[in-house]
Formats: sequence, C-alpha cells, structure tokens
Amino acid sequence: MKTLKTIFGTLVVSLALFTSCETSDDVDIITSNPVPSAQDFTNIKQQALENQTQNFQFDGSDGNITLTSTKGVQININTNCLTLNGDPVTGTIDLEYVELFEKGTMLSTNKPTMGTLPNGDKAMLLSGGEFFLEATQNGAVIDVNCNIQLIVPNSLTGGADPAMTLWNGTIDAEDNLAWNEVEDATGQGGVFVEGGEYYAFIGEFGWTNIDRFYNDPRPKTLIQAQAPIGYNFTNSAMYLSYDGEDTGLAALDTYDGTLNLFSEHYGQIPIGLECHVIFATEDNGIWRYAVKAVTIAANDIITFSIDETAVATEAEFIDIINALP
Repeated sequence: MKTLKTIFGTLVVSLALFTSCETSDDVDIITSNPVPSAQDFTNIKQQALENQTQNFQFDGSDGNITLTSTKGVQININTNCLTLNGDPVTGTIDLEYVELFEKGTMLSTNKPTMGTLPNGDKAMLLSGGEFFLEATQNGAVIDVNCNIQLIVPNSLTGGADPAMTLWNGTIDAEDNLAWNEVEDATGQGGVFVEGGEYYAFIGEFGWTNIDRFYNDPRPKTLIQAQAPIGYNFTNSAMYLSYDGEDTGLAALDTYDGTLNLFSEHYGQIPIGLECHVIFATEDNGIWRYAVKAVTIAANDIITFSIDETAVATEAEFIDIINALP
C-alpha cells in the first residue's frame, strides 16, 4: 500500500508540474502576441485614412475654383452651389479630400472595391480611382446642389477604359464599404473619357468611385478563409488581391463566428483564379499580416495560423500589398 501511495503521489506531482508548464507556455504565447481589441483595429484603419487625407481651404465667395491634388486630380467646385442649413455659405470653407488608386492604400484604409450587383450580391470592381470629399465650416457639414467635377489622369490606373462608370459608396454599421452604381440619364454613368483623363461629375459629397465590374467567364465558387485563433471579424480582416489587377481589391466581408470563417458568401470568385489571400490585423500600433498565393478551387477554405504572420509599418505594409503580382 505504501508503494502504491508513493507511485500515486509521484504521478500527481508530475501531472501538476506538466500542467503548470503547459499553462505557462500558453500564457507566454498570448503575452508575446496579444490579440488586439476591435478598437485597436479600428484605430489603425482610421490612422491610415487620416494619412491619406488632404486638406484644402477656400472662401464661399470665390465662385468657380480649381484645386489640384497630390496625384494631379483637378477638383472643380462652384462655391455658389454650397449651402449650410439651406443658406449660401460665406467665409472660409474646409474641404477634406481622399484619393485611392492602388490596392495597398485601399486595404490599409479598408476601402475595397466591392460593387453591388442588381440582385444585391457583391463582386469585385476595377477602379479608376476612389475619392472622398467633405466640405465643412466650423465643423458643420456643407451640402452641394450642383455637380462637382473631377478631372482624373487615367495613367494613374493603367490608361483609359471607356467602360468605367460612376459609383457612390456607403459604409454600414460593421464598417463595410459597398459601391452602388449611379443612375445617369445621359447613359454615360457620370463619367466620360477624353484623352488621358476621366471626367467625373459628382452630385454629392461622400465616397465616389470610377469603376467597372471585373469580368471573368469561368465558373464561380464560394470561398472561405479562417483566421488564426483569437482573431475574428471585429479585430481583423480578409482580402483578395487578383493577380494581374492593380486597381481592385476584393473583401471577404461576411463572417461565421461559429467556425471562425470569413467569406464573400456570394459565390462570385472564378474557379482557377490566381490570387493572393491577405489576413490583416493590428499589433501594438502597426500591422500584422499574412499573404498566401492561391489558385482558387471549388469551395476553397484557406487557413492562417499566427506563426505565418509578420509585422510591418503602414508604409511597409502598403508597399508589400502593392508589390503583389
């Protein structure tokens, strides 16, 4: 009996030591790679958007003005068309302006090119430029009652594409941006090409995009992607970069919390498509990410583990995404 008690005691002590070490190892892993909060992830995307924001000032009495952006876009505004609470605006006006032409900045700001199809599904768009404009005076938002004209060099997005039309962007409660095509009686969709430039006519402030749907005749499928343990729809995101397309970025914008799976859930991904699946999140104020080269198969599930990820500053991360084929 004494021998049995000794053996039993040794086993208990050994088990306790093993359990203690295992728990300690798990804590070490969690401590070395803390999972960000939803607010942490929101903050890094907002910072990226602020870093892409240009600011202009002009006077409400200036009449027709032309502003030129960092990338050479001309913004033509008639200040006589601006109103505040229904009244003409006088005095200094502040204009916030954002322009996105490449998938690296589209990803860092969470502004992918997902267009709404007639049946409500979403599919990837190719972009001639994403734009945000908002005019304010002393923090109060100003309205516009005639068109703002953008003259956009089409060399920024690979040259002229006469199939491009105008789209307005809406952002839902989960921070997903969707693009809806602007109905235009002229049949030009609010955009036309002349020489090396797109001419876009914008009827309201907010998000606007010069776009067309990506076309691929191959059969389509639904794909899913699984984030590392601890990461979900609130503190991370998944994107698709189509090989050979520099001006579009698809998002896996739906989420199954039970299985921790991201999806586009519309079944719009071409089978055989060569692309890169991107996992993105925050880590102590910088980006943590992973990129996988994938050839899409029917009902694909792409999985990521934390040891496949790396960290990068915002500038480094944008360059990495822009360098994808």
